[in-house]
Amino acid sequence: MIIKVCGMRVAQNIREVSDLDIDWLGLIFWPESPRYVSQIASRGGFIPDYNPLDGETPRLGVSHLIYPRENHPRRVGVFVDDMPQNIVTRVFNFNLDIVQLHGEETPVMVDNLRHTLDPDIRPGFKIAKTIFLQSKEDVSQCKAYEDLVDYFVFHNRCAQKGGSGEQFDWSILDAYDGNKPFLLSGGIGPDDVEAIKSVKHPMMAGVDINSKFEIEPGLKDVDKIREFVARLRS
Repeated sequence: MIIKVCGMRVAQNIREVSDLDIDWLGLIFWPESPRYVSQIASRGGFIPDYNPLDGETPRLGVSHLIYPRENHPRRVGVFVDDMPQNIVTRVFNFNLDIVQLHGEETPVMVDNLRHTLDPDIRPGFKIAKTIFLQSKEDVSQCKAYEDLVDYFVFHNRCAQKGGSGEQFDWSILDAYDGNKPFLLSGGIGPDDVEAIKSVKHPMMAGVDINSKFEIEPGLKDVDKIREFVARLRS
């Protein structure tokens, strides 16, 4: 069971969550998100933004360009209809292991991105594509990406691109008959452990958690995540 904690932004919080028994750590590179991780200019190019604004909690620090431990969580960069050159820059600067495309990216764009990054820039990196679901008919979107991505992330369809913190009807998952593993996402909270365990789909690889475990946008409640992980893995 892959456990992804998304929307990380605060430096010390990243260290604490990385020490838990999680697998993926998500950084959001969509400027309209309150969890946005930006970059600042430097003489050598771009580095992660670690300078807090007045009264702001310190964000992702340059020290996090180096993984905190050998068995670190894999870093996932989340992008929404971004330009390929921006994605490539962040894959390089943030040492991303996985790119999650969370918008309306076309299959052609996905294919071009993979051939740009692998093997010259990030050999062996993975691509996850978010598929927004509201009905069983929406699952058919997966067909266009089946041979281009490594994972799907199934999320509820809503008006705002960043998500609504609400779940979709998980019975829709029964319509998925593809051969790529998927993560369940959207509105998952601390009380959903038993419901997650009840999902028996053979291609379900894990869960993606975010807003229901926050103290504020981008700042996670470490104790809540620790308890959730322990219960889910028991």
